[in-house]
Amino acid sequence: MKYQEVRAEFDRDTISVYQAYNKNIALPAIKSNKFEKPFSFNRMTWIKPSFLWLMERSNWGNKSNQEYILKIKLKREDWEKALSMGVLTDPDKLVYSSGYEWDKLFKEAKVHIQWDPERSLKGGKLQERTIQVGISRHLIEEYNDQWISEIVDVTPLVKKISLLRKAGKYKEAKRLLPLEKKYPLKPEIEKSIGIR
Repeated sequence: MKYQEVRAEFDRDTISVYQAYNKNIALPAIKSNKFEKPFSFNRMTWIKPSFLWLMERSNWGNKSNQEYILKIKLKREDWEKALSMGVLTDPDKLVYSSGYEWDKLFKEAKVHIQWDPERSLKGGKLQERTIQVGISRHLIEEYNDQWISEIVDVTPLVKKISLLRKAGKYKEAKRLLPLEKKYPLKPEIEKSIGIR
């Protein structure tokens, strides 16, 4: 596994990303396969293909306003389009020729790319880093109306895995995790988002 690479659950047409919300946002989204108010269309929304990263961030759906875990299936061409528009949240010297170049691109970016430590089933930080993608308010309507193929409530699965973890049954818990593998990308996209 590379230090930074996109790992995700995906099939021929879609890739799965995760978000955590309260019931006022989650329940209408599950029902209609798209987000509705009170979901904010005026600020950046962050999507993450790593199930375990979001589990750590949301404390397995126990944090306030993060009680529902949604698996959002995005069309692969739209996911790749987002990555191709992405600008890293820090001025990686292997991607940008100067801090000035990065600053200019970042200020105009419709998509932000951030790499964070991947997490283990026990919650520990791993050496590998996982991607999260920020969709700006300039693209959020398109994301909601065109990119989403399906929104699935995986909260019951999260609760089941969480209970197994608490009982120390990590082997059983691991069997229930989504199967995430390396997502194939064009070399130019890999280079532009800092994959190495």
